[in-house]
Amino acid sequence: MKKILFIIIANILMLSCEKELIEHPKSLAVETFYNTTSEMDAAVAAIYAPLRDPNCLGALYPGQMEAYSDFFYGRGSYAVLSTFQGLDGNNTNRVGAIWNLFYLAIRNANIVIQNTPDGKELTEIQKSQYIAEAKFLRALTYFFMVRNWSGVPLRTEANMNDIEIPRSSEEDVYQLILEDLAFAESNLPETASLPGKPAKLAATTLLADVYFYKGDYPLARDKANEVILSGKYSLVAVENVEDFNKIYGPDVVTSPEEIFYLKYSHLGNNEGWYAVMLYHHPGAKMHGAGGFYAHYSDLITNSVIANWDQNDLRFHLWYNWDIGLGSNTILNKKFSDPSAPGNYGAANDFPLYRFADVLLIYAESQCRASGAPTEDAIEKLNMVHRRAYGRDATTPDPTVDFKLEDYDKDSFVDLCIKERGYETQAEGKRWPDLKRTGEVKERIKATTGKDVADKHLLWPIPVSELNYNSAINPSTDQNPGY
Repeated sequence: MKKILFIIIANILMLSCEKELIEHPKSLAVETFYNTTSEMDAAVAAIYAPLRDPNCLGALYPGQMEAYSDFFYGRGSYAVLSTFQGLDGNNTNRVGAIWNLFYLAIRNANIVIQNTPDGKELTEIQKSQYIAEAKFLRALTYFFMVRNWSGVPLRTEANMNDIEIPRSSEEDVYQLILEDLAFAESNLPETASLPGKPAKLAATTLLADVYFYKGDYPLARDKANEVILSGKYSLVAVENVEDFNKIYGPDVVTSPEEIFYLKYSHLGNNEGWYAVMLYHHPGAKMHGAGGFYAHYSDLITNSVIANWDQNDLRFHLWYNWDIGLGSNTILNKKFSDPSAPGNYGAANDFPLYRFADVLLIYAESQCRASGAPTEDAIEKLNMVHRRAYGRDATTPDPTVDFKLEDYDKDSFVDLCIKERGYETQAEGKRWPDLKRTGEVKERIKATTGKDVADKHLLWPIPVSELNYNSAINPSTDQNPGY
């Protein structure tokens, strides 16, 4: 079924590639495109393609994020990232490639937003839904950017033909994100047309995360609660470590937990999630094409791993493998595909948002907004925790449940952050989470013994942008330390 689904998506993407060839002159594109639903599907698919690319969310982005986290150490060309002193030349080029692909996705979203209102064979509802999807994806992309570069040039449908665009403030970027998501939430369909497409509650979830990262905890709590109260999502039951394949495995088409994922497939050798190669050793047979074992950890020297309760099934998403650094070395198998036909062939999907994220956002936000943990907050945290121990998520279990009387505000927030780390390991979320707390330097120092340089907290604006856009001054507009 997953292969059939991906054939449909692939056909749309092929149409989008044909569309890219006729993008200039623009008058021809406007006259011959953006008129029918098939043409609009192809145009919207062109937004996803840069995001899924191996040089973006398809590998380089999660590769950077996990090398920064307190769970993983980077190896090879990623090793320098785990020193927390900024980027070397190789990784500067990598984040430059991510920047360029993010802006390509934004550009393709702007084209859809600009041209859809003139579609001759589209209903008003269809137009609103296509624009909503494009704005959702634009907001998602700018959210990735603002957390890693702070303020960036705001390219929208209103200035998409301009070259000289100054760097906007972080607050202005967030304002556009919130405006886009408000439109998306009001106009996306209640149910996604296909797995991998956003529905209304995907926008609500992204809004919750944006407010969460900004520290607007009452709003983050309320948006997360809208998703919870909808009753549309639930945690997938897990009884043993193999059951995690029902959430993260390569054969999963969708699940009750999925809110918004980037979808990948075995179809061809270039439609899989390349990032899976980063986590495995060829001898482990966890990936059909081998693996680069670019990210690893240690059972003894990494205090996060060493202090993890081994009754937690999520701990067993790691496996021992000596990569030349000793018998305590471990690799992560959360995303594995022994049947992947090549480096680009892993069919695991990238879970950008799932129901566990919403429960964890709600629990921490409720505590921070209320000034103390509540019964409701601890219950939502316990749902995720019970599942991790193989219990029914919705049934209280005194053997594993956290108890309200044991926590005040600060200790419960710390507990939420710890549980979020366990739950979202290898999903590229830990480093943004640590930065969000304002305690990233202290937490990395406590775990790794390393000091985080100020310049490590943001990425440099790439040379490609500085050479192209003279409205950004390399001396005054570049991020500190670069």
